Amino acid sequence: MKRLHKLASIIVLLLTFCFDLSAQHSGTVLFNAQWKFYKGDIAQGEKIATDDSSWKTLDLPHDWSIEGPFSDAWASGTGYLPGGIGWYRKTFDVLPPQQGKTIYLYFDGVYKNSEVWINEKYLGKRPNGYASFYYDITPYLNAKGKNVVAVKVDHADFADSRWYSGSGINRNVYLMAVNPTHIAVWGTVFTTPEISQQQATASLKVSLVNVSKLKTEVASELVDDRGTVVAQQKQTVSAREGKESDVTLSFNVKSPKRWSVDTPFLYTLRTTVLINGKPVDEVTEKVGFREFHFDADKGFFLNGENIKLKGVCFHDDAGALGSAVPRAVWKRRLQTLKELGCNAIRMSHNPHQDYLYDLCDEMGFLVQDEAFDEWAIGKNKWIKGWNVGQPGKDGYSKYFAEWSDRDLGDMIRRNRNRACIIMWSIGNEIDYPNDPYTHEILNTGRNPQIYGKGYQAGNPPAEQMGPIAKHLVEVVKALDKTRPVTAALAGVVMSNLTSYPDALDVVGYNYQEYRYEDDHRQFPKRVIYGSENGKSYDAWKPVADLDYISAQYLWTAFDFIGEASVWPVRSSGAGVIDLAGFPKSEFYYRKSLWSSTPTTFLSVAPVSRKDRSRGFGDAHWNWTPGDSVSVYCFTNGDEAELFVNNGSLGKKTIESNGYMRWRVVYQPGELKVKSSKGGKPFGEFQLTSAGEAATLGAVPDRNTLKADKDDVVHLTVSVLDKDNRLVPLADREITFSIEGPGRLLGLESGDLRSHEDYKASKRKAYKGKVLAYVQATGPGTITVTVSSPGLRSQTVQLESLADNP
Repeated sequence: MKRLHKLASIIVLLLTFCFDLSAQHSGTVLFNAQWKFYKGDIAQGEKIATDDSSWKTLDLPHDWSIEGPFSDAWASGTGYLPGGIGWYRKTFDVLPPQQGKTIYLYFDGVYKNSEVWINEKYLGKRPNGYASFYYDITPYLNAKGKNVVAVKVDHADFADSRWYSGSGINRNVYLMAVNPTHIAVWGTVFTTPEISQQQATASLKVSLVNVSKLKTEVASELVDDRGTVVAQQKQTVSAREGKESDVTLSFNVKSPKRWSVDTPFLYTLRTTVLINGKPVDEVTEKVGFREFHFDADKGFFLNGENIKLKGVCFHDDAGALGSAVPRAVWKRRLQTLKELGCNAIRMSHNPHQDYLYDLCDEMGFLVQDEAFDEWAIGKNKWIKGWNVGQPGKDGYSKYFAEWSDRDLGDMIRRNRNRACIIMWSIGNEIDYPNDPYTHEILNTGRNPQIYGKGYQAGNPPAEQMGPIAKHLVEVVKALDKTRPVTAALAGVVMSNLTSYPDALDVVGYNYQEYRYEDDHRQFPKRVIYGSENGKSYDAWKPVADLDYISAQYLWTAFDFIGEASVWPVRSSGAGVIDLAGFPKSEFYYRKSLWSSTPTTFLSVAPVSRKDRSRGFGDAHWNWTPGDSVSVYCFTNGDEAELFVNNGSLGKKTIESNGYMRWRVVYQPGELKVKSSKGGKPFGEFQLTSAGEAATLGAVPDRNTLKADKDDVVHLTVSVLDKDNRLVPLADREITFSIEGPGRLLGLESGDLRSHEDYKASKRKAYKGKVLAYVQATGPGTITVTVSSPGLRSQTVQLESLADNP
C-alpha cells in the first residue's frame, strides 16, 4: 500500500509540469502544493524537529496580507493591510526520477527579506520582494529520506512601499532536477541581429554548467507553430570536466514569421545537451523575430512600421487576490486591455510574475520592464494618507548599495529572451522633486510634480543621480545591448541640469506633456515619450499629433490597493478598470480614442459641484426626477444624436476634449444615442431605468476549468430587477455557497472603501455587482449558489476537468 501511495505521489509530481518559466528545463516541476504556514515569528522555524503539525496547510502562491484585517493602524501606502513575519515549511522526498540529478529550488518572488534553509542548511537571503532567485540544494538533500525546506519572510516594516506589495511566497516555486551537466538557469541568450521578410539570422549563446569529460554537444532547433523545424544547429563543447563553458550557435531562417502586436507569432526554441550522443538536458522556450527602434524625430518603429504605443501602467495586485494572482486572472485582464486598444504595458515599478510575460508574448503586448522605484535614498511612504501627516522612509533604498546590481542583472537574465520586451527601465520617478533630490531650479519654472515648495537645501543634490544612472545602464548593457535603457522622469526641469537623462537611450516623461516641444528643440537627439500620463485628452493629443512622441502610458489600467487617501479609502481609483476587472466609463472614453473597433457609449454624471469628483460618472439611467445631469457620449464616429424617451435632444460633433456632452434634466425611461460616421449610421447605445431589485443574475466567463488548483472561473453576480436589468445603485449583501470540488478564491466588488473580509463567503454588491473567483480543488461538478434576502437566488454549475496525462 505504501508503495502504491509513493507511486501516486511520483505521478502527481511529474504531471505538475511547469508551463510558466520562460526557459523551461525538462526536469522542472511546480513546487507549490502542500506547504505549511505560520503567521508570526517562531524560534528555530528552520529546524527539522520543529513541530509544524498545527500550522496552516496551503498551496502557493500565498499572500497573507490580503487576509487582513484592514485597519488604520497600518499604512495608507500599502492599503491599510498588515505586514509582519511569516514562516513556510514543506517536507518532501527526492523522487526516483530526480535522484542523481542536480536540484535547484527556484522562487519566482517572495515579498520580502526571504531566508531559506534546506535540512537546516542556510542557503541565503534575498531582500528584494520582486526578484526571482534560486539555490542549488543538491549537496544538502537526503536522497532516500525526508527533506525539509523552510522559508522565513520578514515584512515587519509594513510601510515600506508606495503601493500594495502583499506578503509571503506570493509567486510560483519550482523544483528543477537536471543532469549534472546542464544548461545554466537563465543560461540561454537568443538574439536576432538581422531580420527581413526574406530572411533572418539568429544567434544563441548557451552557458553550460559542469561540462563532462565525455563528448559533449549542444544542439538547438527552431520549430514553428506547425511543428516544422525551420532551423537547427549542433556544436561540440570543448572544456575541462566540472567547468563552465559557453557555446554560440547561429541560425538562418527563410521567410520568418515576425512577432507583432497584431500577429504575435512565436517559435519554439529547443536546446539540448548531449553526452556521447545521448540527450541529458533540454531547455524549451518561446522566442520571436521582430525588429524595432526609436527615432528622435519620428517615434517608434516595429518591423518597419511606425506605430504609437498606447500603453498602460499597472501593479501586481488584483483586489481580493492580493499579489498572489493566478494566470487566468491576468489573462482575462489582458484580454480586456486588448479590447481597450492597448498595445503596450509598463510593469510598474518592479519585475512581475513570470507568466505575465508569457501572456504578453502570446497576446502581443510591447513591454517596458522596470527594476526600481527608488535608489540609494528612500522616498516618502505615506502612512495616514497620500501627502497627509509624516511619511515613513522604509523601503528598498536600505538594500540598494549591496543588491541593486544583482537585482537589476537578474531581471535582465530572467527576461531577455522575451519578444514582448522593448525597454529596460532602471527607475521610476527617482527625480521626484524634493522626494528626495532637489535643485535650485525648483525655485523657478513650472513643476507639476513636487513635494514641498521650491528648492530644499537640506535634501541631496540632483547631481547625485547621474553617476548612479550611468552605472545602472552599464549593468544592463553588459547583459543586453539589443534593447534601449530608459527611466521615468518626474522632475525633468531639474534632471535636465544633470547627466541623468544623458545616460539613457530613451527618456520617459511623467506628466510633463507641456515640455515635449521645448525639450525636443533643446535636445534634438533625445528620444522622448510619455512614460506615465493622466487620462485627459490634452495628455493624449501630443502623442497623436507629434511624430517624435511615440507613447503614452496611462496611470493606470486597473484600480489597485494602496497609494490611498485617508481612511476609510484604502485603494487607488486611478484605473480605467476597477478592482474586479469591470471597465469604468473612462475605459470606453479611452477605447473611442485608441481602438479602431466601432465604439459608441453613454455615461451620466450629476452636475452639482459636490459630485464633480465622479468624473464621467456611470453608465446608468437611475437618478432623481428633476436632477440636472451631464450625459457623455464616447464614440469614434464623428456625429451623434441623443434621445430621451424617443425625444431628440439634438446632434453634436466631438468637442475639443474628445467626447460629446449634453446637459439633461433627468426623467425615468430610456436614454439613447445614435452615432454616425461620414453621414452613415455607425452605432447605437441605450440606457434604461431599472426598477426595484428582484433577482440575482450569475454569469461565469466560462463553464469549464482545469482541475489544477490554479485555473480560475470569473463569476459575475448582478442584482437585477424583474426585467433582468442591472439595478445600478444596489448594495445588497450576497452570499456564496459551493458544493463539489471547488472553492472561493475571493470576492471583489470594486468598492475602494470596503473593509469586508476578502476571504469571507459574502460581500455587498457595489454598483449592483460582485465578482467571485472560483477555483477547482479536483475534477467533477462544482455547484455555486448565490443568494440575498428578498431576492431570487441563482445556481451555476461548472465542470472541473482533469488534465490528460
